[in-house]
Amino acid sequence: MTLLLTILCFLSGSLMFSYWLGLLKNKNIRTVGDGNPGAANLWKAAGYKYGLVGIALDFLKGYLPVLIILKYDWAKNGQMIPIALAPIAGHAFSPFLRFRGGKSLAVSFGVWSALTAFRAAVAYAFVLAVFFVVTHLLKRGKPVSSDEDGFQTTLGMLLLSFYLYYRQYPAPILWIWFGNFALLFYKNRAGIVRVLKHLSNKEEKQFPV
Repeated sequence: MTLLLTILCFLSGSLMFSYWLGLLKNKNIRTVGDGNPGAANLWKAAGYKYGLVGIALDFLKGYLPVLIILKYDWAKNGQMIPIALAPIAGHAFSPFLRFRGGKSLAVSFGVWSALTAFRAAVAYAFVLAVFFVVTHLLKRGKPVSSDEDGFQTTLGMLLLSFYLYYRQYPAPILWIWFGNFALLFYKNRAGIVRVLKHLSNKEEKQFPV
Protein backbone atom coordinates (compact mmCIF):
# COMPACT_ATOMS: atom_id res chain seq x y z
CA MET A 1 0.00 0.00 0.00
CA THR A 2 2.80 2.42 0.91
CA LEU A 3 4.60 1.72 -2.36
CA LEU A 4 1.43 2.25 -4.38
CA LEU A 5 0.63 5.54 -2.64
CA THR A 6 4.23 6.71 -3.10
CA ILE A 7 4.05 6.00 -6.84
CA LEU A 8 0.70 7.79 -7.15
CA CYS A 9 2.03 10.81 -5.26
CA PHE A 10 5.16 10.86 -7.41
CA LEU A 11 2.99 10.88 -10.54
CA SER A 12 0.87 13.69 -9.09
CA GLY A 13 3.98 15.77 -8.45
CA SER A 14 5.38 15.02 -11.89
CA LEU A 15 2.46 16.75 -13.64
CA MET A 16 4.16 19.86 -15.01
CA PHE A 17 1.20 22.22 -15.04
CA SER A 18 3.22 25.42 -15.32
CA TYR A 19 5.18 24.09 -18.27
CA TRP A 20 2.01 22.94 -20.06
CA LEU A 21 0.23 26.24 -19.37
CA GLY A 22 3.16 28.01 -20.96
CA LEU A 23 2.79 25.87 -24.07
CA LEU A 24 -0.87 26.94 -24.28
CA LYS A 25 0.44 30.50 -24.64
CA ASN A 26 3.07 29.33 -27.16
CA LYS A 27 5.75 29.95 -24.56
CA ASN A 28 8.45 27.45 -23.69
CA ILE A 29 9.21 28.55 -20.14
CA ARG A 30 12.36 26.42 -20.12
CA THR A 31 13.89 29.13 -22.32
CA VAL A 32 12.96 31.89 -19.85
CA GLY A 33 15.13 33.10 -16.97
CA ASP A 34 16.97 30.22 -15.35
CA GLY A 35 15.15 27.62 -17.46
CA ASN A 36 13.18 26.28 -14.51
CA PRO A 37 9.84 24.80 -15.70
CA GLY A 38 7.98 26.22 -12.72
CA ALA A 39 5.41 28.87 -11.95
CA ALA A 40 7.94 31.71 -11.53
CA ASN A 41 9.06 31.47 -15.16
CA LEU A 42 5.47 30.98 -16.28
CA TRP A 43 4.71 34.30 -14.57
CA LYS A 44 7.57 35.95 -16.45
CA ALA A 45 6.65 34.43 -19.81
CA ALA A 46 2.85 34.55 -19.81
CA GLY A 47 1.88 37.12 -17.18
CA TYR A 48 0.69 37.06 -13.59
CA LYS A 49 -2.70 35.44 -14.30
CA TYR A 50 -1.11 32.33 -15.77
CA GLY A 51 1.56 32.50 -13.08
CA LEU A 52 -1.00 32.44 -10.28
CA VAL A 53 -2.79 29.49 -11.86
CA GLY A 54 0.52 27.68 -12.17
CA ILE A 55 1.35 28.33 -8.51
CA ALA A 56 -2.08 27.08 -7.42
CA LEU A 57 -1.86 23.88 -9.47
CA ASP A 58 1.71 23.14 -8.39
CA PHE A 59 0.63 23.69 -4.78
CA LEU A 60 -2.42 21.45 -5.09
CA LYS A 61 -0.56 18.52 -6.64
CA GLY A 62 1.38 18.28 -3.39
CA TYR A 63 -1.42 19.29 -1.03
CA LEU A 64 -4.37 17.20 -2.21
CA PRO A 65 -2.84 13.70 -2.37
CA VAL A 66 -1.14 14.04 1.02
CA LEU A 67 -4.29 15.52 2.57
CA ILE A 68 -6.46 12.69 1.23
CA ILE A 69 -4.05 10.02 2.48
CA LEU A 70 -3.98 11.57 5.95
CA LYS A 71 -7.74 12.11 6.04
CA TYR A 72 -8.53 8.47 5.28
CA ASP A 73 -5.66 7.19 7.42
CA TRP A 74 -4.13 5.20 4.57
CA ALA A 75 -0.61 5.64 5.98
CA LYS A 76 0.83 6.27 9.42
CA ASN A 77 4.07 7.39 11.02
CA GLY A 78 7.12 6.30 8.99
CA GLN A 79 4.97 5.24 6.04
CA MET A 80 4.36 8.93 5.36
CA ILE A 81 8.04 9.69 4.75
CA PRO A 82 8.30 8.37 1.16
CA ILE A 83 4.67 9.31 0.44
CA ALA A 84 5.10 12.97 1.45
CA LEU A 85 8.43 13.30 -0.36
CA ALA A 86 7.09 11.71 -3.55
CA PRO A 87 5.22 14.76 -4.96
CA ILE A 88 8.29 16.94 -4.34
CA ALA A 89 10.57 14.42 -6.04
CA GLY A 90 8.05 14.01 -8.86
CA HIS A 91 8.22 17.71 -9.68
CA ALA A 92 12.00 17.78 -9.36
CA PHE A 93 12.50 14.74 -11.61
CA SER A 94 9.41 14.67 -13.79
CA PRO A 95 9.33 11.82 -16.33
CA PHE A 96 7.27 14.14 -18.54
CA LEU A 97 10.37 16.32 -18.94
CA ARG A 98 12.93 13.50 -19.14
CA PHE A 99 13.47 13.74 -15.38
CA ARG A 100 14.58 17.38 -15.63
CA GLY A 101 11.89 19.01 -13.58
CA GLY A 102 11.62 22.14 -11.48
CA LYS A 103 12.88 23.27 -8.10
CA SER A 104 9.79 22.06 -6.22
CA LEU A 105 9.02 25.15 -4.14
CA ALA A 106 5.26 25.42 -4.67
CA VAL A 107 4.71 21.67 -4.32
CA SER A 108 6.77 21.73 -1.12
CA PHE A 109 4.40 24.34 0.29
CA GLY A 110 1.52 22.07 -0.66
CA VAL A 111 2.97 19.05 1.10
CA TRP A 112 3.79 20.97 4.30
CA SER A 113 0.36 22.57 4.31
CA ALA A 114 -1.24 19.13 4.30
CA LEU A 115 1.17 17.63 6.83
CA THR A 116 0.91 20.40 9.44
CA ALA A 117 -2.47 22.05 8.77
CA PHE A 118 -0.62 24.97 7.11
CA ARG A 119 1.46 25.77 10.22
CA ALA A 120 4.91 24.83 8.88
CA ALA A 121 4.06 26.30 5.46
CA VAL A 122 3.18 29.64 7.09
CA ALA A 123 6.42 29.56 9.11
CA TYR A 124 8.41 28.84 5.93
CA ALA A 125 6.59 31.61 4.07
CA PHE A 126 7.38 34.04 6.90
CA VAL A 127 11.10 33.22 6.72
CA LEU A 128 11.13 33.71 2.93
CA ALA A 129 9.23 36.99 3.30
CA VAL A 130 11.87 38.27 5.73
CA PHE A 131 14.60 37.23 3.29
CA PHE A 132 12.73 39.00 0.48
CA VAL A 133 12.44 42.29 2.38
CA VAL A 134 16.02 42.26 3.67
CA THR A 135 17.47 41.35 0.26
CA HIS A 136 15.56 44.09 -1.53
CA LEU A 137 16.65 46.64 1.05
CA LEU A 138 20.28 45.59 0.68
CA LYS A 139 20.08 45.54 -3.11
CA ARG A 140 18.20 48.86 -3.13
CA GLY A 141 15.47 47.71 -5.48
CA LYS A 142 17.69 45.74 -7.86
CA PRO A 143 16.16 42.45 -9.05
CA VAL A 144 17.01 39.28 -7.16
CA SER A 145 18.81 36.72 -9.31
CA SER A 146 17.61 33.13 -9.66
CA ASP A 147 20.78 32.02 -7.84
CA GLU A 148 19.97 34.26 -4.88
CA ASP A 149 16.37 33.08 -4.91
CA GLY A 150 17.44 29.43 -4.84
CA PHE A 151 19.92 30.14 -2.06
CA GLN A 152 17.23 31.81 0.04
CA THR A 153 14.61 29.10 -0.47
CA THR A 154 17.14 26.43 0.53
CA LEU A 155 18.37 28.40 3.54
CA GLY A 156 14.76 29.04 4.52
CA MET A 157 14.06 25.30 4.47
CA LEU A 158 17.13 24.78 6.67
CA LEU A 159 15.79 27.31 9.19
CA LEU A 160 12.39 25.62 9.14
CA SER A 161 14.00 22.73 11.02
CA PHE A 162 14.26 24.95 14.11
CA TYR A 163 10.52 25.59 14.02
CA LEU A 164 9.74 21.90 13.63
CA TYR A 165 12.08 21.01 16.49
CA TYR A 166 10.66 23.76 18.72
CA ARG A 167 7.10 22.58 18.07
CA GLN A 168 8.20 19.01 18.87
CA TYR A 169 7.00 17.40 15.66
CA PRO A 170 7.56 13.62 15.55
CA ALA A 171 10.53 11.95 13.91
CA PRO A 172 8.75 11.12 10.59
CA ILE A 173 8.08 14.84 10.05
CA LEU A 174 11.74 15.61 10.67
CA TRP A 175 12.79 12.94 8.18
CA ILE A 176 10.40 14.45 5.61
CA TRP A 177 11.99 17.83 6.29
CA PHE A 178 15.46 16.35 5.76
CA GLY A 179 14.42 14.83 2.44
CA ASN A 180 12.81 18.07 1.31
CA PHE A 181 15.91 20.06 2.26
CA ALA A 182 18.15 17.59 0.42
CA LEU A 183 16.03 17.88 -2.74
CA LEU A 184 16.01 21.68 -2.61
CA PHE A 185 19.76 21.76 -2.03
CA TYR A 186 20.37 19.40 -4.94
CA LYS A 187 18.17 21.37 -7.34
CA ASN A 188 19.76 24.68 -6.32
CA ARG A 189 23.31 23.44 -5.77
CA ALA A 190 24.92 25.31 -8.68
CA GLY A 191 23.32 28.61 -7.71
CA ILE A 192 24.20 28.13 -4.04
CA VAL A 193 27.86 27.62 -4.95
CA ARG A 194 27.85 30.77 -7.11
CA VAL A 195 26.25 32.84 -4.35
CA LEU A 196 28.74 31.62 -1.76
CA LYS A 197 31.66 32.34 -4.10
CA HIS A 198 30.28 35.82 -4.76
CA LEU A 199 29.92 36.50 -1.03
CA SER A 200 33.43 35.16 -0.41
CA ASN A 201 34.96 37.35 -3.12
CA LYS A 202 33.04 40.37 -1.85
CA GLU A 203 34.33 39.79 1.68
CA GLU A 204 37.91 39.44 0.42
CA LYS A 205 37.63 42.79 -1.38
CA GLN A 206 36.30 44.48 1.77
CA PHE A 207 38.86 42.85 4.08
CA PRO A 208 41.97 42.04 2.03
CA VAL A 209 44.56 39.88 3.74
